[in-house]
Amino acid sequence: MARIAVVSAGLSNPSSTRMLADRLLGAAIDALRERGVEAEGRMIELRDHAHAITDHLLTGFAPKALAADLAHIAEADGLIVVTPIFTTSYSGLFKSFVDVLDREAVEGKPVLIGATAGTARHSLAIDYAIRPLFTYLHTRPVSTGVFAASSDWGAEADSVAPLRARVERGARELADAIAGSAAAPKAPDPYDPASYLGEGGSFADLLDNLPDRG
Repeated sequence: MARIAVVSAGLSNPSSTRMLADRLLGAAIDALRERGVEAEGRMIELRDHAHAITDHLLTGFAPKALAADLAHIAEADGLIVVTPIFTTSYSGLFKSFVDVLDREAVEGKPVLIGATAGTARHSLAIDYAIRPLFTYLHTRPVSTGVFAASSDWGAEADSVAPLRARVERGARELADAIAGSAAAPKAPDPYDPASYLGEGGSFADLLDNLPDRG
């Protein structure tokens, strides 16, 4: 079972940010099932943790509910993150949450990035602001970032690049990354004898295969 953690930084309820997060999660689960992988998602609404995130920044300790969601992110096989664009970049709440993430807990995880704003002129924020942030954290952002402007809701058929198509493309890339990570064989520890013996291996095989330390 693949686990997807979804971070939504929308401030209102309901919000277009949460709407986009829901669409991305649903499409990612469908894409994984097409690849023979069952998946489940957990939605993390940052507005519910706004005070806890500030407390964590001030004290270095996460309240119980926030700690549980941080642990879920650490255990997830992939991430979906969606933020509204404020003043040409991610929201302050979103950045504060990223600041309390354990970098080692997200290292190497596939990430699908989404963003929302009033107009399409803010769409480049995904590539000049959000993607570099997750690259710095040593995650693996997928190629497609999904941006939704106000005009994308309710008029998709008239769009040059329909929101549905962008959602499905990003979800397929996330599914490929998660499925690929699950299928990839674990690299052997060069100094762990058991990794060289294998099934039915002998001590002679071990001596033949141990790396030369110089």
